Amino acid sequence: MIKKINFNHSLIFFNTCIILSSISYLKDNSLTIFCLFLILTIGISHGALDNIKGKKLIKIFKIDSIFVFYIVYILISLIIILIWTLFPKSLLLIFLIVASYHFGKEDTDFFVVKKNLKNELLYFFKGSIVITSPLLFHKKETVEIFRSLNFELSESLLVENNFLYLCLILSLISVVFFISKKNSDLKSILIMDYFSILILNYFLNPIIAFTIYFCFLHSIRHSLSLILELNKNIKKGFFVFIKKAAPLTLVTAAAYLVSLFYLNNYHEIEEAAYKVIFIGLASLTFPHILLEYLIEKK
Repeated sequence: MIKKINFNHSLIFFNTCIILSSISYLKDNSLTIFCLFLILTIGISHGALDNIKGKKLIKIFKIDSIFVFYIVYILISLIIILIWTLFPKSLLLIFLIVASYHFGKEDTDFFVVKKNLKNELLYFFKGSIVITSPLLFHKKETVEIFRSLNFELSESLLVENNFLYLCLILSLISVVFFISKKNSDLKSILIMDYFSILILNYFLNPIIAFTIYFCFLHSIRHSLSLILELNKNIKKGFFVFIKKAAPLTLVTAAAYLVSLFYLNNYHEIEEAAYKVIFIGLASLTFPHILLEYLIEKK
């Protein structure tokens, strides 16, 4: 069932990307705050059930109080923010590597059964298109975003066209590996996803392209799997998901907004929004991935 749902989702997303690519208004920088709103609602909600997974984890470790999970989770997030403040270049580079793996894995996890080193590497190469395609198609704007995060890319290997084309080719090769032994519908999912990301980043502003991908492909796909875990009836599961995800989504969104108002005292609103989006996502991604890893291992 999840594979059929993901096929329909990818088909709708692919066609939507083609339509959005023709809208000239989506090619400028005036929608950064709207992008932040989408990330604060649709985007971060796909991780808002981490507390439920946390309850499973503390039972495995025979810990009585759920507050231990919350404290550790928040502490990891705060440590990430602190390290970013002290060593922004190093942490951002690590985050890009981790994010590439995370995007590749969660967008493909329904598709792959075997857990081995080859698939782990393929996840990384597949997800790297999210990072490299905006650098290839909108280098100036993307470099400016990285500069606002205290990471200078203008003379780095990461912005060399030959390196970026190589990354796109490796990402395509990883897709070919994954689909080599699957049926036509499943093959179509990964092919449509690959070209959807290319279309978004070729035609649209980098922050808008990332937001559309993050909210409407990555987050919705992960949320769909959570909805079906909650209830096999997708309509009932959706309302259960909204109810359970709302508290942590609202708390996280409030923390983002407080950070935005604080940073706006020292930076332009657009630059402050970039910091809130990407540093905030980093602070959530690391504990989220660690939790997923521990659940899988245990």
